[in-house]
Amino acid sequence: MRVMLPLQVPRRWFCRVIPLTVFTLLLLYLSARSLRCPSGAQSCIPEGLPPFQVRQQSGPLEAPEREEPQCLGPQGMLGRMMRPFRASLNPEGDVELSQYLAGWRELVKFLTPLRSIFAFATSEAFIKVTALEARVHGPDAAHYTSLAAMVTWERRAGLLEPPGIAPRDLAKSSGSRTMLLLHRALRWSQLCLHRVATGTLGGPDAGVQCSDAYDTALAPYHPWVIRQAARLAFLAFPGRGRLLELACPGTKEAEARAALARAAGTLEDVYNRTQGLLAERGLLQLA
Repeated sequence: MRVMLPLQVPRRWFCRVIPLTVFTLLLLYLSARSLRCPSGAQSCIPEGLPPFQVRQQSGPLEAPEREEPQCLGPQGMLGRMMRPFRASLNPEGDVELSQYLAGWRELVKFLTPLRSIFAFATSEAFIKVTALEARVHGPDAAHYTSLAAMVTWERRAGLLEPPGIAPRDLAKSSGSRTMLLLHRALRWSQLCLHRVATGTLGGPDAGVQCSDAYDTALAPYHPWVIRQAARLAFLAFPGRGRLLELACPGTKEAEARAALARAAGTLEDVYNRTQGLLAERGLLQLA
């Protein structure tokens, strides 16, 4: 008697089904959230979530001493992203908001072509960047020059939400709360890029490394549906080669890795300063 074997599922079909499944899960989540939360609410986050603490996981990030690749120059993708983020770290130990947001805009441009899980993350980040820019350039712009100035003003004006309470309208969310959400997303991006840059040959691929970074930086603050959708999306995540090519086109792998590690180091510097400022002001549980 001949045994009939199941037909193999074409790889092309599998790659199409994963993004469709992720999109369906996200739609279900957003629909459910609209029923649970008032219209325009940024998120429904349970109270009592432990704050994410600074953990020096990255280690030193050093590039070999050689001529800089073009991707780190004024017209390069990584160079355009790193310059405003560096400029946001002022000598007084504060974070300049206009430069911070300019850096985020370049980071979104870098991550957007990767699609997969980054498509959802970058769209969320773009909304938050735009919302915070409205305050930086709005009628109260004088109070939104830096992170410290913003927190001082919003606390004095009674604009800070109770911890864990999402506002009804994103436009009415405090700048401090929006900054905290961007801050967590920056940590994920930094960890993901660093692990891609420094991963060993033959070790876990970019999808596994960035999924681990997600579990560290963002998963504790996301509901179950989003966590499951994110983990599924990482199955269709681009490989390390694609990430390095996008970050530093036209260079050898070793040079691209070194350049990406330097960019991740800049993001880590910004993250650590922001983390310290938010922690000093008791805002790590604001959202």
